[in-house]
Amino acid sequence: MATDHVDVLIVGAGLSGIGAACHLRRHCPEKTYAVLESRDAVGGTWDLFRYPGVRSDSDMFTLGYSFKPWTDPKAIADGDSIRDYVRRTADEYGVTDHVRLRHRVLRADWDGESARWTVHAHRDDTAETVTLTCSFLFACAGYYRYDAGYTPAFAGTERFAGRIVHPQHWPADLDHTGKRVVVIGSGATAVTLVPAMAERAAHVTMLQRSPTYVIALPSRDVLADALRRWLPAKTAYPVVRWKNILLSTANFQLSRRAPALVRKLLLRAARGRLPAGYDVDRHFSPRYDPWDQRLCVVPDGDLFSALARGAASVVTDTVDTFTERGVRLRSGAELAADVVVTATGLNLLALGGMTLRVDGDDVALPRTVAYKGMMLSGVPNFAMTIGYTNASWTLKADLVATYVCRLLRHLDRTGQQVVTPLPPPDAGRVPLIDLASGYVLRSVDTLPRQGARAPWRLHQNYPRDVLLMRHGRLTDSGVRFSRAGTPRRRTVRA
Repeated sequence: MATDHVDVLIVGAGLSGIGAACHLRRHCPEKTYAVLESRDAVGGTWDLFRYPGVRSDSDMFTLGYSFKPWTDPKAIADGDSIRDYVRRTADEYGVTDHVRLRHRVLRADWDGESARWTVHAHRDDTAETVTLTCSFLFACAGYYRYDAGYTPAFAGTERFAGRIVHPQHWPADLDHTGKRVVVIGSGATAVTLVPAMAERAAHVTMLQRSPTYVIALPSRDVLADALRRWLPAKTAYPVVRWKNILLSTANFQLSRRAPALVRKLLLRAARGRLPAGYDVDRHFSPRYDPWDQRLCVVPDGDLFSALARGAASVVTDTVDTFTERGVRLRSGAELAADVVVTATGLNLLALGGMTLRVDGDDVALPRTVAYKGMMLSGVPNFAMTIGYTNASWTLKADLVATYVCRLLRHLDRTGQQVVTPLPPPDAGRVPLIDLASGYVLRSVDTLPRQGARAPWRLHQNYPRDVLLMRHGRLTDSGVRFSRAGTPRRRTVRA
């Protein structure tokens, strides 16, 4: 059977992958492409997660695509609305017909003589292994493992008479109406689940080992609502988008420069939404500084409202063991439960589990260094999307996709076929993802690294990255352009 060839092969049909394909259609319409998706539907994370209340933790004016205005009144949107937005965008730009579902990419081999990748994928629907070739490989699979979330080993789970579920694989038949629910966790998923489940449950307890910073934001954007009355969506959208970008950038920078002040403001805001005497210091005052981990957003303060009316509660303690009736804590107290939700985090999986080989050598990801946060040293004609940790994922995804289009046009214009990032000349290396969250720390040694300075350093600063990636030079000390068959410089690999 003949091997299909495309100019660009995109791995992943979620928010990033669909966006990348749309950017290709807009900026490089002459390029052929295909999108391989391991699941059976377009939408990525927003098709996978179906737990109660699932929603964005960023405003949709920045989580939405730069070229596709978000027109829904809700600035903090539910998962169904986001999934529909991604699918509508794919249809509108003619991308849907280029998506091949249930194609799980196993490995990709680069051949320098022909300047092509050979990509091997497993079709889950037919059990076949299919092969494609491409001139440029674009990984848009994020860094979460989709088939299994993280659940620590809890003692006594076999004794529990109720039901234990993980949010990543929410059972469609679970009815929590009138049930006592314990949600183990304190991150974005937990603070979403608790108020959503509290609407129908007898009571919901959020059991956290340690607190997280929680900030209440309006579910609607006042400026967006005002501008919609007077301006077309395509005019109003970038205004609101940039307003939110600048506010979030200022929040992050202030958190880094004056963490004690930001901590004080966050705790004061929490106290203002909770009953007098509530132990905010115990339940909402983390040991770390703001933005060492992501802040948890609660639209219209819904978590605080559930706590204030007694529909939910927070317990800060650790699990000793599950019992027949619920969860016994290290303090000796026992939480009665009919349902326990382990919102204990995610597992990381770089490149969706795909392995890379360059001219016969295996690529060891931890030994590579990211160039501009999107390419890997020694790996030709390859890019990956890693979104911001302090802002909306799509802001960085848009920048990476437009940069790839700039690279492709540059190759065509100069008659070159290959672009290869080079490692930095110094030995300075730091983790690619600079969060202290558990899911990052558990897997940081399996991910690429970044250098100590530009262009090998990932900046968590969108305005700065706009200048670098939309308007900066394509040719610098960190990258080499060449023709097919050019001997490559050896880099350290496994």
